[in-house]
Amino acid sequence: MHSEGMLAVAGEMKHGPLALVDENLPIIVIATRDACFSKQKSVIQQLLSRKGRLIVMCSTGDISAVFPSGSCRTIQVPEVADCLQPVINIISLQLLAYHLTVLRGFDVDQPRNLAKSVTTQ
Repeated sequence: MHSEGMLAVAGEMKHGPLALVDENLPIIVIATRDACFSKQKSVIQQLLSRKGRLIVMCSTGDISAVFPSGSCRTIQVPEVADCLQPVINIISLQLLAYHLTVLRGFDVDQPRNLAKSVTTQ
């Protein structure tokens, strides 16, 4: 499964990544209330116009502010102080990764290609 992280406010969604967006590509967008919220709404509109399959993580009660049509799947997280929001967001993202792994039939306790090493001095 392909994955890459992008900071939409830095303009990284322009050109190349936008060309990959279609109805078969699931895209997770983190759009909780912070300084980047208005730019994230713009990115969501661009992705929707290209028929992207969006999963939007937003603050509780922000669904209508993020996308008025309600055409996306959402993960709602509580709105907390800016310094704590990443902690709340990552818990939901880890649970999503866990459940996707289980649905794909992989053993979450034995990840493949994990090299275990012991360093002694």
